[in-house]
Amino acid sequence: MFILDTDHLVLLEQRRGFECENLIARMARHSPSSFFVTIASFHEQVNGWNQYLSKATTSEGAMKGYHRLELLLSTYAAAQILPFGSGAAEIFEDLRSQRVRVATMDLRIGAIALANQMTILTRNTIDFGRIPNLLFEDWTTSPMT
Repeated sequence: MFILDTDHLVLLEQRRGFECENLIARMARHSPSSFFVTIASFHEQVNGWNQYLSKATTSEGAMKGYHRLELLLSTYAAAQILPFGSGAAEIFEDLRSQRVRVATMDLRIGAIALANQMTILTRNTIDFGRIPNLLFEDWTTSPMT
């Protein structure tokens, strides 16, 4: 079972480039039910588009921001979403007490992955590599043969 990190989700939304092609090729080898997203990734993306909208100075900019929020909503509505539940919260607090130096949202995503014993698919291997016992892979570099 796999968790799509926010960076992989953005690639899938954009649907272009060799990294996206590699990711799609690797994902095609698994059942769609093998892939999950986290509520923390939803939070990250909503925050990003909220910031975009707060800076929009034209109607066109606002339309783009709201359109992206609509797409985001429909994407997550169709996805299997993992919560930040009590198990993930305990792991998160333990990692914080160990002073694991990873951004809060990535640490939350990592805690969710650890709580659910899942592998994160991400290009952010440096930060996720700082989280003890976390399994992660980058499926954008090249398709598996």
